[in-house]
Amino acid sequence: MGRKSRKAEFDEIPPDSIDPEHRYKDPVAYLEMREHIVREKWIQIEKAKIIREKLRWCYRIEGVNHLQKCRHLVTQYLESTRGIGWGKDGRHPSLHGPKVEAVESE
Repeated sequence: MGRKSRKAEFDEIPPDSIDPEHRYKDPVAYLEMREHIVREKWIQIEKAKIIREKLRWCYRIEGVNHLQKCRHLVTQYLESTRGIGWGKDGRHPSLHGPKVEAVESE
């Protein structure tokens, strides 16, 4: 007479019925897409937090040798934090570098 364990079910793929040019045409698909984007951002943020904790532990354990021993975690953490967050610009992560201004030729 115990409880049955139920597993929460989530859609891991984005809805395919959304039209990018007319997002508000189907409000249900629009909300599903928005929820999917928010869920994926939270997953990326939590992955970055886990890597950060591993990096802290590596710094603490390795001491003065942390530059060599923890380098892989540093690069992994920097790559995991590129382009995540809640900024309004919505740019692709590859575009988050310094701005390059066009030089006018004479």
